Amino acid sequence: MTRLTASKSGSLKGTLRVPSDKSMSHRALMFGAVATGVTRIDSLLEAGDVLSTASALRAFGIEIERKGGQWTVHGAPWRTPDRALDFGNAGTGSRLMMGLAAGQGVSCTIVGDPSLSRRPMGRVLNPLREMGLKADDHDGKLPVTLHPSRISGFSYAPPMASAQVKSAVLLAGLGATGPVTVTEKTATRDHTERMLTAFGAEVSVDGLAVTLRPKPRLVGQTLNIPADPSSAAFPTVAALIREGSEVRLPEVMLNARRTGLFKTLRRMGADITEENRRTIGGEEVADLLVRGSKLKAVHVPAEDVPDMIDEIPILSVAAACAEGTTRIEGLEELKVKESDRLAATARILTAAGVTCRTGEDWLEIDGAKSIPGGGTVATDHDHRIGMATLVLGLASEAPMIAEDAESIGTSFPDFHGKLAGLGANVGPA
Repeated sequence: MTRLTASKSGSLKGTLRVPSDKSMSHRALMFGAVATGVTRIDSLLEAGDVLSTASALRAFGIEIERKGGQWTVHGAPWRTPDRALDFGNAGTGSRLMMGLAAGQGVSCTIVGDPSLSRRPMGRVLNPLREMGLKADDHDGKLPVTLHPSRISGFSYAPPMASAQVKSAVLLAGLGATGPVTVTEKTATRDHTERMLTAFGAEVSVDGLAVTLRPKPRLVGQTLNIPADPSSAAFPTVAALIREGSEVRLPEVMLNARRTGLFKTLRRMGADITEENRRTIGGEEVADLLVRGSKLKAVHVPAEDVPDMIDEIPILSVAAACAEGTTRIEGLEELKVKESDRLAATARILTAAGVTCRTGEDWLEIDGAKSIPGGGTVATDHDHRIGMATLVLGLASEAPMIAEDAESIGTSFPDFHGKLAGLGANVGPA
């Protein structure tokens, strides 16, 4: 078990290129695997979750190579794997693979670590079964075995706001006999639609409805993956809560469905400046300059949450350091992430001596001028809980400790080393 600790730090200074976007990295590998020709990927996120996806695709007979920092994927017909596909802690990878494999008409068994094995898979399997997928599961959880199936056209309205569910249905549609339409109640991340279009699929968007035409011919592409805004969230908040900080984060992807945290932090008074805005890999990016700021509490309504669902733990850290009481609503989805992140976020705050209150789908945090700290947080193998714990420790009077911190490597390898490079007091416990 890896234990990391963070203690009160001075101002943070420097430049940090955070890891490349995890959502785009998964999709780039997957779409390359079903495209004609070769897909070349620069700046792929080389972290545990994405490497699990690469390993699974190799088991399907897809040739994937890494040379000099560039990854190449050779599209080819899929074959039945001779082993179970272990996705570790990768919720995105496992759920999207169910849709992709269903559309390719192959059989496979998907497994994961204890954390992933507790997460609900029925939300993906149920619509896929309506499309014709034959599959076995364990009470809606892993392991899941898919059998060769004929996938039909389908129209679906997910009951929850989930880009993973939308994407799984669309990916199954790559092998469907007719059009597939997903109509959302609330807009979610659109990386799947954008990248499918770049690969040559016929995708149309009409308001909240996305339609994929049947059996498109995807063509290999050359892609450059920008920096992950969800990973950038952690050094951003770390810099904001330490007076005198000035940290530059290059090439951060600013897709409109991924910038909710930055918008909310600015409402709290955060000094975050965008520089050199441009396009990389079909997505808008910019270099972010973050300066230490005096933050004030805000009310975060439920409609704002889908655009920053992965960033709620680190937003809560910012709220703990802000003046006043912050209330965040619409957090149902937070309970079915790598852990029950609503409960886990409350554990971080309580362990640091921060007063907070939770309900069925809301969280209130009383900001404090002085945070006692001194707590130990069991991360429950959740990388974002581990990173949020360490960032809060940078502003605490006594050190904070994150247990099972090896999970941080699934999205942000050497997170503590990168923070230390900016001047943070963080390292092995």
